[in-house]
Amino acid sequence: MENFIVSARKYRPDSFRMVVAQDAITSTLKNAIKNRQLAHSYLFCGPRGVGKTTCARIFAKTINCSHLSPENEACNNCESCAAFNSNRSFNIHELDAASNNSVDDIRTLIDQVRIPPQVGNYSVYIIDEVHMLSSNAFNAFLKTLEEPPRHAIFILATTEKHKIIPTILSRCQIFDFNRIKVEDIVRHLEYVAKEEQVHADPNALNVIARKADGAMRDALSIFDQIVSFSGREITYHDVISNLNVLDYDYYFRIVDCFLKNQVTEALILFNEILEKGFEGQHFINGLSSHFRDLLVSRDPVTVQLLEVSGDIRERYKVQAAVSSPEFLLEALQLSNECDFQYKISQNKRLSVELTLARIAQLTLKKK
Repeated sequence: MENFIVSARKYRPDSFRMVVAQDAITSTLKNAIKNRQLAHSYLFCGPRGVGKTTCARIFAKTINCSHLSPENEACNNCESCAAFNSNRSFNIHELDAASNNSVDDIRTLIDQVRIPPQVGNYSVYIIDEVHMLSSNAFNAFLKTLEEPPRHAIFILATTEKHKIIPTILSRCQIFDFNRIKVEDIVRHLEYVAKEEQVHADPNALNVIARKADGAMRDALSIFDQIVSFSGREITYHDVISNLNVLDYDYYFRIVDCFLKNQVTEALILFNEILEKGFEGQHFINGLSSHFRDLLVSRDPVTVQLLEVSGDIRERYKVQAAVSSPEFLLEALQLSNECDFQYKISQNKRLSVELTLARIAQLTLKKK
């Protein structure tokens, strides 16, 4: 049986051009390589799963390549690139600071830094989750980070830049990685699905992208999970059932009830949602997001803030057209208050039901 490789590893970028949605950073790094203006220490910071360690590895590979392309990308053919691609390169050293955070670990690293590379020009030291280093380890690292040997380059990666001491920050070039937009994640998932010969509903991929919350690695992991569940045909309903996501349709239906002052129907619909196993706060949080999306759908300028796919986007526009801005703002305020007070409420179901009844009354008093 052939060993399965998870998509997050199989489709991990091996060149700057393949990195998703970090163009400013990849362009800066490529220009630094082109102009031979390499710093001795970099700090890559940003949310999880957005490409920090990946970019560090690509950078290490590219600066040691013997035959750079005209686009300043690694050739993938020279001895250094071949060693890197087969995970046997001695030019790249990775340290997980989460489990190697003591002074002794850093002193071992400092001793290793003195050894020049056998192949290529640079030894690159990638320290992941660098904020986990102890205070003493940080202090032991300062001198080497400021004045390393000419062949040594340090790339520090972290999700929590605020935990790194200022003396370390001042010695590094700092690159802030962005959360990846939903549309960029969807586009990459479409590419992966095509490569894997999986037919995927665009609405399903959009739900996966939103669930990933800006992290490409999370999106690919969820994609693998859904493929295991539904096989080569990924549908919208497969995704929402597997990820325990509440269907958009419920929110459209309950807002229709509000617009028609149908309190009873809204409460019955909420009961149906509870019977499906969803928490009240999960529902009310989603309802707040739905009102927000209806608000931004009313104006052609703000409709670009809507992170949903084609046919659902049209449903938002249709419902927004029959909902007054005053109703949406008051409904959003009521649902947001309910979400805020949900945890401290003694009768949580009643709290949500009261909010639904109050929202349904908003259009009644306008008449």
